[in-house]
Amino acid sequence: MFLMTGYLFSENIFFAAAILIGGFPLFKTGLKNLIQLEFDMKTLMTIAIIGAAIIGDWREGAVVVILFAISEVLERYSMDKARASIRSMMEIAPAEASIIRNGQELTLKAEEIEVGDLMLVKPGQRIAMDGVIVEGASTVNQAAITGESLPVSKAIDDEVFAGTLNEDGYLEVKVTKLSEETTIAKIIHLVEEAQGEKAPSQRFVDIFAKYYTPVIMIIAALVALVPPLLFNGAWHQWIYQGLAVLVVGCPCALVISTPISIVTAIGNAARNGVLIKGGTFLEQAGALKAIAFDKTGTLTKGTPVVTDFVDFYKKEPNELFALIAALESRSQHPLASAILNKTGKHDRQVEDFSSLTGKGIKGTIAGTEYLIGNIKLFTAIPVEVMEQITTLQAQGKTVMIVGTNEEILALMAVADEVRESSRTVVESLHRMGIEQTILLTGDNQNTAEVIGRSVGVSGTEAELLPQDKWTFIKKLKEEFGSVAMVGDGVNDAPALASATIGIAMGGAGTDTALETADIALMNDDLNKLPFTIKLSRKTLRIIKQNITFSLTVKLLALLLVVPGWLTLWIAIFADMGTTLLVTLNGLRLLRVKDSSSRIDKDFQKKIA
Repeated sequence: MFLMTGYLFSENIFFAAAILIGGFPLFKTGLKNLIQLEFDMKTLMTIAIIGAAIIGDWREGAVVVILFAISEVLERYSMDKARASIRSMMEIAPAEASIIRNGQELTLKAEEIEVGDLMLVKPGQRIAMDGVIVEGASTVNQAAITGESLPVSKAIDDEVFAGTLNEDGYLEVKVTKLSEETTIAKIIHLVEEAQGEKAPSQRFVDIFAKYYTPVIMIIAALVALVPPLLFNGAWHQWIYQGLAVLVVGCPCALVISTPISIVTAIGNAARNGVLIKGGTFLEQAGALKAIAFDKTGTLTKGTPVVTDFVDFYKKEPNELFALIAALESRSQHPLASAILNKTGKHDRQVEDFSSLTGKGIKGTIAGTEYLIGNIKLFTAIPVEVMEQITTLQAQGKTVMIVGTNEEILALMAVADEVRESSRTVVESLHRMGIEQTILLTGDNQNTAEVIGRSVGVSGTEAELLPQDKWTFIKKLKEEFGSVAMVGDGVNDAPALASATIGIAMGGAGTDTALETADIALMNDDLNKLPFTIKLSRKTLRIIKQNITFSLTVKLLALLLVVPGWLTLWIAIFADMGTTLLVTLNGLRLLRVKDSSSRIDKDFQKKIA
């Protein structure tokens, strides 16, 4: 008997030491919260473990400490896993680069490089700083920044970003931003902020837990006191049951259910080239009912091109191109560059050149006066030519007439090309249940309708000023509730701000998009929009699953109190098991893919 007593005493000393050493961080926070009457999961666990020690259940108290510590480690691991994409982003930008400064080649750390320095980038190297190419040409893999599926050709005057991979050419790049101002640095900063911001569902859980925890403590007290006082129950048994209620009622799984999902989804979006600036916007994207699109630069490429050339000239076409190029090279009209891309440049001598506002241009070449402009510039246009002009205008194209005072030489139709992906994206949105897609543009009604029919939007609104777009978005919100505006982040700023969610195109190239939009598509790729909505809806489903599962398990475990079957072992396994399962469920969001693109495999390996 003496030996048995000594053995039990030694065993209890061992378990007590395990409780004190393993549970010290827990007790430190729990007792502090208890003194301040702040009730959270650490407060509940502290009371439960101290209670187990008081009634002599040292073994189970130690097990609770150990399993809770394991649960905390798993929770931290899962959050680190969810944030892995951000750590990988930090690693992909080189820490140093070769720089030409004062005629000397130096190897400098990124933070020592200054704006205006000339950076040398060899084939196969990652680019260390944002800049503009001043010498050389190459293809650059921008997947880490924009999520683009294929490398992009780069030449002189093109912009490059820190962290992207120079594939096959030698480049000399003029640095345009300091290391802390590069696009990747801004993305990392914004995503970290977004992952720390609480979404509506998370705020709900926090408020729920604030009231839930004291209720659990009251229930535990009632379980421990009522049966012995009113029904002659055994004090040891029902105090033990009350402590088990504290453990099983611990809201670990409930508290972790939302943030793990939000952090994982925002990190996944970032590595796929979508910057979501907070959990609020992530959740709202899944509830969208209507989406409005700007035309230029969003549904279209934003660069006008010559789509039709009707030649009435009886001579060599190259000669006519030379005449047109000579005149257009002196014009400041926005369509002049599109025409020059078609005709090429020619150095014909032009005399008496003049620009006629609202009509076009004219000038004399080799003694003949030539005119390029709209129908207002010409006094007589043959019927058959006018029919062709009308046909081209009906297609939403701007028609330029080339001729002299005596005859019409040619017609040129210029239009902003529709993106290849626009129609498939709009169709995808409709299949996903988006009720209304609307084209908003400052262009004329005819052009807007042609583009609208081409991409398949539900409706078009044309000839709108920025304030008109803002007014129309407010009207859409009244009708549909949750509305997104997709634009370039500059002239669409009022509409982007007015919408439930402002979505900017081409965030990698514009600081305005990164700063003003709620969501930025880092590459000019509309395919990222259905992916974002898909990810948002999946996130919302998983959050609801996690909350429902957490509360259901808690309720079922608490029902075991009625027959007296609830033990500390069952309680801690129910709590830890639920926490682990909701964590794994949240991490499933890492598997949501952008089916429209093939992301840089090297980058994906780094973040796997």
